[in-house]
Amino acid sequence: MKILWVKSDLLHPTTRGGQIRTLEILRRLKDRNTIDYVGFSNDPQGEAVHLSSEYCNRCFTVPQFLPPRASLAFALQAAAGLFSPLPLAISRYKSDQMRSRIDELIATNNYDSVVCDFPTPSPNIRRLENCVLFQHNVETMIWERHAAQARNAAEKVYMRMQANRMAAFERDVCRKVRHIIAVSDEDAAEMTRRFGVSNVSVVPTGVDAARFTPPPEPSPFTADLVFLGSMDWLPNIDGMRWFVSDILPLIRRSAPNCSVAIVGRNPTREVEEFAKSDPLIHVTGTVPDVRPWLWGAKLSIVPLRIGGGTRIKIYEAMAAKAPVVSTAVGAEGLSIHPPSDIRIGDTPEAFAEACLILLQNAEARKAQAEQAWRLVTQNFGWDKIALRFEDILQAAR
Repeated sequence: MKILWVKSDLLHPTTRGGQIRTLEILRRLKDRNTIDYVGFSNDPQGEAVHLSSEYCNRCFTVPQFLPPRASLAFALQAAAGLFSPLPLAISRYKSDQMRSRIDELIATNNYDSVVCDFPTPSPNIRRLENCVLFQHNVETMIWERHAAQARNAAEKVYMRMQANRMAAFERDVCRKVRHIIAVSDEDAAEMTRRFGVSNVSVVPTGVDAARFTPPPEPSPFTADLVFLGSMDWLPNIDGMRWFVSDILPLIRRSAPNCSVAIVGRNPTREVEEFAKSDPLIHVTGTVPDVRPWLWGAKLSIVPLRIGGGTRIKIYEAMAAKAPVVSTAVGAEGLSIHPPSDIRIGDTPEAFAEACLILLQNAEARKAQAEQAWRLVTQNFGWDKIALRFEDILQAAR
């Protein structure tokens, strides 16, 4: 097949779960198909474009100014967004130049399939009825959970407004596209229920188990608990805020020297303050490789209260033989069997208890890690996932 893949960003540096999922699928699709990729980038000669040869045959870029969240420009953009029918998470990426580039590519190439990766770039695609939508999340659910966890009345009102706009936008996009690929049965059912669509297939999350399996030598990075995730993403910030304020003190009653590593790019000032106020918390910022942090930790924690789709970080931790403690939201949509291969805690008390059981019992850690490793190595290799994705694209032509 000849495929046009439309996304809001390029895939290097690969720091987010959605990028990892797309990158691993595209690497394998490229072995048997021709991939044209188009995304926003302000550095058309940069490393991200150079490395795109890993996953596409041709990479096309369009410049786009996206002010950082802590800037005045972002605040002005958010204020202007109050009067837009689109949610801010979508309107920031609406681009006449991107639409023109996509129009040109479609008009001059005989594509067998056009993939819209996340709903974000969809306003730039003129004929969505010819597209397959790759839905890594049910975006509306994320914004509803933001509203539910808002810390004050003004934030709650804003998040609820964004959730309502996202619901209308996402419903419209899902109803227009030719086919939808979800990442879990739960997401597929939720889209059917919310948006009245039936043209939904499921491609589960995968993992490169060989890459994450621990080497024989010990890791130089050690911590009792490790959290992996981009630390400028609101659900991760909320999750670690909740963990540090409500869960960690309960753990420290029985394990007073429990250490925590927060590993992820662009930590906000609030996240950096966690380390400044607690010498046993380490905030790394961007690291060249997350695997040694998993290999050196006793547990991988996923204390998320907001989110959607599936968390690649859980399967990666399992492949790294790091036992996982998560909330139900954090492990949503994954093929898991608690407590044998993961432990789940949805209250501070339950989460802390699950961590302590494993911290205090090396045999329990080993048994859970081995069971989880067998689960992912036997069932969720990226080669199988990519073949499933390719079959769906072929059927949707």
